[in-house]
Amino acid sequence: MRKSENGTLPVISVMRDVESQLLPDVGATVTCKVCSINSRFAKVHILYVGSTPLKSPFRGTIRREDIRATEKDKISLGDAQSNYLLTTAENELGVVVAHSEAGVQMVPISWCEMQCPSTHSKELRKVARVQPQFLQT
Repeated sequence: MRKSENGTLPVISVMRDVESQLLPDVGATVTCKVCSINSRFAKVHILYVGSTPLKSPFRGTIRREDIRATEKDKISLGDAQSNYLLTTAENELGVVVAHSEAGVQMVPISWCEMQCPSTHSKELRKVARVQPQFLQT
């Protein structure tokens, strides 16, 4: 902010946002959008921490070995390149919404598989078991 009064030299001030940015913490449940996938990991943008939307997304990585149902205490905390290392090491965590190559929203058919209702093709996914209180009607 730049302010000048009565012909004096201008005063330049740096103003911070009133609201501070919420940061993902170890053990926090986050909602992400997958940006890219390769054989070793998925790169994601973290959009929510709990039910709070972030002002700007954080980058994260889900490594292939961290897509599992148990042993969540074996997850590393992260590194400089990926920012946040994420896991699906609980039954409630995993894919909630997926789209097939045909562009159709896929339907979960088991805890580890989703199917395209249009082409009937199946894809392996660690499917989230969404708790009823989080379902929107």
